[in-house]
Amino acid sequence: MKRVLASFAVLTSLAGAALADTYGAIAYSPSTSAIGWSYAHANRGDAETVARRNCDSSANDCRIAIWFRNGCGAVAVGHRSGWGSGWGYDGREAQRQAIRSCRKQTGSCHVIRWQCSGSE
Repeated sequence: MKRVLASFAVLTSLAGAALADTYGAIAYSPSTSAIGWSYAHANRGDAETVARRNCDSSANDCRIAIWFRNGCGAVAVGHRSGWGSGWGYDGREAQRQAIRSCRKQTGSCHVIRWQCSGSE
């Protein structure tokens, strides 16, 4: 019985490590279209700080367009300065949501960046 409980404890701790939350974010400057992103952070605050810092190196009005946990985010822009962001469990869904959000403001949109929280 002790051996079974010890095995269960090890498996539970390994599963918890494998399921650790990862965060990412994308920052965007509407005036310059500068963009910054981050991934593989342990918390939302760090992910947003890094994304904004990366964007701020090229613009002074960067804002967090989207943050995401255990998923992906995307930013899409339109031809008439409209933009939108979206989230999804995979890159394809995040891009689809970003384009849908952008099209609410302007006609034609395209994705300028997508990123997943756990990988480059």
